[in-house]
Amino acid sequence: MRLRRRPSQRGDTIIEVMFAFSVFSLVAILSVSIMNRGVATSQQALEITQVRIQMDAQANTLHYLHDLYIGDPDNPEWKTMTSLSKQGVTTASEYGKVDGSNCIVPGVSGVGGKSFILNARTAKVGPQPVASPPDAAVPYSQVIYNDSRGIDSAYGIWVEAVAVAAIGKVPGYTDFHIRACWSASGQTNPMTLGTIVRLYEPTRD
Repeated sequence: MRLRRRPSQRGDTIIEVMFAFSVFSLVAILSVSIMNRGVATSQQALEITQVRIQMDAQANTLHYLHDLYIGDPDNPEWKTMTSLSKQGVTTASEYGKVDGSNCIVPGVSGVGGKSFILNARTAKVGPQPVASPPDAAVPYSQVIYNDSRGIDSAYGIWVEAVAVAAIGKVPGYTDFHIRACWSASGQTNPMTLGTIVRLYEPTRD
């Protein structure tokens, strides 16, 4: 009777094990990186949406106060806003700069200007000056209200008014620059958003 030889059993070499481990590590790192990037993108999109809601509330309040002003030229809130408007310029102050890790908000960071905020719940001009930029506890630009519908703080969101006088038959108007600046998630530079609401002086007989 012949004895059959068992085929030799061969294991993986250390090089093969290291190569497999390297490939696995590379795939794991890429997967985590892509996942983190997706989470950061989702967070940024959420922050932008929330800030746009805050800015829309300011714009709607401006339109409401303008409608009141058309019916009542002595509307006190409109007078307060126009008294803060800048004269002889065509645009508001530059924004989006960074002082360390914070956005520079005019009227807060020593830049000057006549920035203000509107209380969207009472349709009144809020406290002066606008509060400081957002910090770690406030992830995006927002107006924080208290239980009495008053404004506790306004973080990184403000309004600047630029008035243009009437020329001939062209009525005067005021451009209200609504701006927001905050440190977005996963970004080294601040995120900025802005819009302009142009409201014309009504023609009165």
